Amino acid sequence: MSTTYLIRNARILGGDAADILVEDGRITEVGAGLSADGAEIVDGEGLVALPGLVDLHTHLREPGREDAETVDTGTQAAALGGFTAVHAMANTDPVADTAGVVEQVWRLGREAGHCDVFPVGAVTVGLQGERLAELGAMADSAARVRVFSDDGKCVSDAVLMRRALEYVKAFDGVVAQHAQEPRLTEDAQMNEGELSGRLGLRGWPAVAEEAIIARDCLLAAHVDSRLHVCHVSTAGSVEIVRWAKSKGWNVTAEACPHHLLLTDEKALTYDPIYKVNPPLRSAADVEALRAGLADGTIDVVATDHAPHPHEDKDCEWQAAAFGMLGLETALSIVQATMVDTGLLDWAGVAERMSTKPAEIGRLSGHGRPLAAGEPANIVLYDAGATRVVDPTETASLSRNTPYAGMELPGRVVATFLRGKPTVLDGKLA
Repeated sequence: MSTTYLIRNARILGGDAADILVEDGRITEVGAGLSADGAEIVDGEGLVALPGLVDLHTHLREPGREDAETVDTGTQAAALGGFTAVHAMANTDPVADTAGVVEQVWRLGREAGHCDVFPVGAVTVGLQGERLAELGAMADSAARVRVFSDDGKCVSDAVLMRRALEYVKAFDGVVAQHAQEPRLTEDAQMNEGELSGRLGLRGWPAVAEEAIIARDCLLAAHVDSRLHVCHVSTAGSVEIVRWAKSKGWNVTAEACPHHLLLTDEKALTYDPIYKVNPPLRSAADVEALRAGLADGTIDVVATDHAPHPHEDKDCEWQAAAFGMLGLETALSIVQATMVDTGLLDWAGVAERMSTKPAEIGRLSGHGRPLAAGEPANIVLYDAGATRVVDPTETASLSRNTPYAGMELPGRVVATFLRGKPTVLDGKLA
């Protein structure tokens, strides 16, 4: 296979068209009218060229739940969505709370080869919230873990959270908190409000998220450490993060595509496909999240890609698992909610879906500009295309997409990982 590719007339960050010459894994030249003997030509006419996307929040399920997803299938879905790097969450079985497990996940990613996999280490042993996991050993492992999270569960003990924030400072790590006060969300099923009362589903109050975020911002400031807030979902949470940033504290936050588009009114269907943690919120919360993402209060878009086998969703709402697929549709949702609405340009999308998540995860080879000398991690995107989401066509082993039958804008045409196409002409290479 050729190691030289010439991408012709792509719109870099949605701006002027230029050629991009890729040789031996790196971008060697960007400009007009480029040529190279023996290069394979990729037609970028009308396509937006972005740096390869980076997801801070992906569930690949392996080891332990290979019926829902594997590292191989999950990274295929990632590549089809334009991602060249994903962070694999720790709530596997066994939990990724030791150097051995994170190295296993890291190696599976390297073997699959569709995109780079960076394991997220658990904060506490077994995600039980009782004692710290082997944070230092995971950081020193071949996987070089820098992001730690008990995602799916909150580190609710303030003393334990403080200790984790202090510990990760030694290797410039970050604690990514799943902000959910457990006592306020026992058996909670959907956003707390008039609708939850009408539907007879136990409400999930916004304050359960906001109280943990406020506490952890204060803790991070107190010990001068890095805090990342997972899947922010309420207007109040956006305001708390904005306040923390105004203080100069080292706090970052993410929003998920589904929270930028869907509201709690989807629960009127009683279809568990819309059951997610944190829950879909009100239209006012969606508006606040979009505004926060636009002004930089929310730093990144992260998918929270959460595959589940059919039987875990094809049941009554209260018995169903929380979670939605997200990797293959994320860029389209961001286009629909942020770009087509005028809230972000394509440079802003690159900042929030590539540059900033790579910076938070301390990834040196990702999130780089499309310039000579940089690694050739590139996504070519047709913003003018439309597609109807068909769950049977996803690369994921699971089918729990909330966008089934919905017409979405845009299509990933090609994804290059260090100069090698993992997706070409919209299909796995």
